[in-house]
Amino acid sequence: MKTPQLEKVKIEQVWSEFFKTRSEQCRNMLMENYLHLVKYSAERIWVKLPDKVELDDLIQAGIFGLKDAIEAYDPERGVKFETYCAPRIRGSILDELRSMDWVPRLVRARAHQLERARQTLEAQLGRVPTEKELASELELDKEEFHRLQRDANAIGLISLNNKFSENEGEKDIREIDIIQDQKSKNPVTEAQKRDLKNLLSKGLTRAEKLIVILYYYEEMTMKEIGATLDLSESRVSQMHSSIVARLKAQMNTRKKEFVINS
Repeated sequence: MKTPQLEKVKIEQVWSEFFKTRSEQCRNMLMENYLHLVKYSAERIWVKLPDKVELDDLIQAGIFGLKDAIEAYDPERGVKFETYCAPRIRGSILDELRSMDWVPRLVRARAHQLERARQTLEAQLGRVPTEKELASELELDKEEFHRLQRDANAIGLISLNNKFSENEGEKDIREIDIIQDQKSKNPVTEAQKRDLKNLLSKGLTRAEKLIVILYYYEEMTMKEIGATLDLSESRVSQMHSSIVARLKAQMNTRKKEFVINS
């Protein structure tokens, strides 16, 4: 039997009692009252996931987020509880999905970084933050923020045992049967990539080569490269600008040589 939500006056009384006593009874009443928020958030995430993911598992994870939100909520901040708890519930559900290790480590880290910043700003502002506000919170410029956002949104879940097509046939074709073999690469393309990489890194120091590789091949941000190489973000940016200027000069020289020889 579905329990109706408590009336506004009554829920305020429960909150008041909870802040005084921190009793388990009051906390359970609050959790029961706001359980519909967990179900709503879980269902919105669940509809985008494969059939193998159980909605009840997401709801269970969301309940832990709701519990943490109730324990940490401070009305003095001037933010409604519904606004405050929503990102915590969502974050708890996403953490459960990430714990299943369906997402590459770097993507998972960037998604967590973006979600944490969003939760912080939503709690402070009482609304969904803009991209500009998120970028400022993460101390990233527009280009680096969009790169992080793109990587964070790359989270996709699919079961390799799912049918590729619902059409009936003599043989079932599943997702695993149509995955492209990435090990079989075009040798010409690979040779061109190798030559370009050698050309770009020619005459560079080890640190400069790493910056080129990490930024253009691994698509890491300046901040992440700095942490990897034990350099400040500004130093990495400075070195990157110097590298680009030198590479442009080299390319212009080669272009002139090509025109003369032709």
